[in-house]
Amino acid sequence: QVQLAESGGGLVQTGGSLRLSCAASGRTFSGYAMGWFRQAPGKEREFVAHISWSSRSTTYATYADSVKGRFTISRDNAKNTVYLQMNSLKPEDTAVYYCAAGSGNYRGPYENWGQGTQVTVSS
Repeated sequence: QVQLAESGGGLVQTGGSLRLSCAASGRTFSGYAMGWFRQAPGKEREFVAHISWSSRSTTYATYADSVKGRFTISRDNAKNTVYLQMNSLKPEDTAVYYCAAGSGNYRGPYENWGQGTQVTVSS
């Protein structure tokens, strides 16, 4: 099992940027696919981005249509950390953001979840 802790959330104006981090501890991080999800008030949790597990430094990323071209997911296996760089933020990006570790593609399954970090985008 792997433990996850998100950080980097905060308040930003429309058009601004934030970088979220998710630090992992426990079992071998590079063997996990990692995902970012978000949940806005009154809405269901939704997929944001996914990055495959690492094999010979090659990874594959998948994005929700709503963030494609604005968000970038990356991972640093030496630091056991996955990142979500968020640019051109919009008020509709306001949500609690969660990272998750899984064993499959972007659809899952995801076995481990962090506690979340709040992102608020003001208009």
